[in-house]
Amino acid sequence: MPRAFKVTHDVYCVGGGDISSSGDCMVYLIDCENNEFILVDSGVSDAEKILENIEELGFEPKRITHHIITHCHIDHIGNSAKLKKMLRFKVYAHTPDSEVIETGGVATGANFYGVSYEPLKVDVIFSKPQETLVVGKHGVKILHVPGHTPGGICPYIDVRGERVIFAQDVHGPIFQKFGSDRKQFAESLRKERDLDADILCEGHFGIFKGKDKVRKYIEGYVTEFSV
Repeated sequence: MPRAFKVTHDVYCVGGGDISSSGDCMVYLIDCENNEFILVDSGVSDAEKILENIEELGFEPKRITHHIITHCHIDHIGNSAKLKKMLRFKVYAHTPDSEVIETGGVATGANFYGVSYEPLKVDVIFSKPQETLVVGKHGVKILHVPGHTPGGICPYIDVRGERVIFAQDVHGPIFQKFGSDRKQFAESLRKERDLDADILCEGHFGIFKGKDKVRKYIEGYVTEFSV
């Protein structure tokens, strides 16, 4: 089985597909130094494997002090409650997805995956178009990108001259029964494209490196969802 790996300075992929479990989104870890890490999303089925992956990288999972949830779909939040009990980190999400994370329901897509969802409390709820979360040496920008879900976010950091964006589900899809909005999603994709990122950490289709590759990938979905 492939192992967790370093994406770039301070950024690691610790879950997703063959790295943890087939149903998981890609799960990312940000090293903020000062004994603090941020976990971006959590996958859905094998929390222990994600922790094992983090340990194999030489990091102590209990140093994860913050957990950013990009949106409320089960493949991104299914392990969150379990991991919070184990690691006692703060949970961050944007309204209105925070309401779904705290209560569950159809919008999680849990029934679609055939799994149960354990709700958890969101400690910090973002509510603005863009905010900044400072953890250690990193100021993580939180860009509200509604469309795939009403409260979706795209966290991003600038590190050593590179912009890294965690635009988790650039590919969509659009499910109206889960609260998707095609027009909003196309506009949000334009905002992500215009971040002019050097590295895209996507939710299911891997890592894209180089401004041209990132822009081309996002632009393809701007075109698809604009028609």
